Amino acid sequence: MVKSLYSKLALALLGLFCLLGVSIVILTQFASDMYQQEVIQKLNRNLAKQIVAQKTLMTDHQINQKGLKEIFNMLMVVNPGIEVYLLSPAGNILAYSAPPGKVKRDQVDLEQIKKWFETDPVFPLTGDDPRNPGRKKVFSVARIPEKGPLQGYFYIILGGELFDSIVHKLKDSYILQLSFWWIAASLLFVLVTGLLLFAYLTRRLRRLASVMDSLDMEQTAGQLQSLGGADRQQGDEIDRLAFTFKQLVERIQTQMGKLKEADTLRREFVTNVSHDLRTPLATLQGYIETLFLKDRNLTTEDRKHHLEIAIQHCERLSELVDELFELAKLDFREIKIRCEPFNIIELAHDVVQKFDLSARERNISLQINPNPGLPFVNADIGMIERVIENLLENALRYTPAGGSIRLTLSRQNEDVSFHISDTGCGIPEEDLPHIFDRFYQRDQTQKGKTGYSGLGLAIAKRILELHNKPIHVESTSGFGTTFTFLLPAYPAA
Repeated sequence: MVKSLYSKLALALLGLFCLLGVSIVILTQFASDMYQQEVIQKLNRNLAKQIVAQKTLMTDHQINQKGLKEIFNMLMVVNPGIEVYLLSPAGNILAYSAPPGKVKRDQVDLEQIKKWFETDPVFPLTGDDPRNPGRKKVFSVARIPEKGPLQGYFYIILGGELFDSIVHKLKDSYILQLSFWWIAASLLFVLVTGLLLFAYLTRRLRRLASVMDSLDMEQTAGQLQSLGGADRQQGDEIDRLAFTFKQLVERIQTQMGKLKEADTLRREFVTNVSHDLRTPLATLQGYIETLFLKDRNLTTEDRKHHLEIAIQHCERLSELVDELFELAKLDFREIKIRCEPFNIIELAHDVVQKFDLSARERNISLQINPNPGLPFVNADIGMIERVIENLLENALRYTPAGGSIRLTLSRQNEDVSFHISDTGCGIPEEDLPHIFDRFYQRDQTQKGKTGYSGLGLAIAKRILELHNKPIHVESTSGFGTTFTFLLPAYPAA
């Protein structure tokens, strides 16, 4: 229970209010005592001065015992709570109004008495209490005489023992007790109100914590819905936390979906690689075993035929492994392309020349149509060469004899556009979304028999992705296919 945030806040608030309550009681007690002393001292400020003005208490340093006794008797009748002392100029007690044995000290410190006679003293001023050594009480004092050579001081303690007794009784009064209970009730009300406010303000945080504790990544729609419509811009910190948590969950779900998809693709990739490797390996092994077992019975032509087929499958395996390594290298996140300006027309002519002989042998027309005045392009020349090769190789594979392949280069805004079109068999509409998938072949019945791995288009797409450029395909079944991509033009110097 104490582990929850609300419990900790409640305990902290309770401790704070206890401390506040004790502080208020102590402060109120101290302030009321000080205020009471200040009022009493200000009301009786001129008491000692008026008495000295009316009665002659000392003459030539001699005490007027009769006049002093009359004053003592009068003051005790008028206000029994005060105590009267006659002091010498040095502060020694010469006479007093207390019973014998009550006075515990024979001298009063004159420091506070001197402050009394300053121009604007700050009240309350407290002086020594002869009946209680170590205690200070408010007083009223006057010089004897008021004018002329100093003969002594008339010193009146305004809060004597009787006054303390009366104040102590007042502290037990109904009014004071009622005030105390009112303060306690007010603090309790504020405490309960604060706890309710804390409960109200932390309800969303508790709900968020509950959702986080019971979160199921497979079924999050209903759980996240209970958090409400959190708004990062208009909400408070809890709303922003809920909004961030929602985004985090959605991002995790997206990543989990991608991981599942990647895992599925990985399984398919392994299956396809195994299939594409197994077929030429099995064929290669079969022909080599035939040569080994029937070498004496084979004619020279048969032996040559078997070796040619074995070499063809070796070359196919080598090409497949090279493409796998190339695709793995392109998938590596830290691979960096080396962009440089180069003449794209010259590169296109060089690549077309590589396939010119093969096209002639198949009776296919291979043409290149560059628009005049094309600028250089800024790209990785080796990678772009591989893209063009893969696209032309793919066009030659699916273009029948008598067909044509055309490579067109033109300017498009700030880019150079490539169009590689053929008059081949075209791509069925249902196959178009998958042609760039790895090991995908349109004619699945011929998979593993065409000598084509299905990685060429995937490699081309990956290279263009590294250049931040997409590749598009348009095709009509039976009429041909066109691949299009852009490369950034390099401005002339």
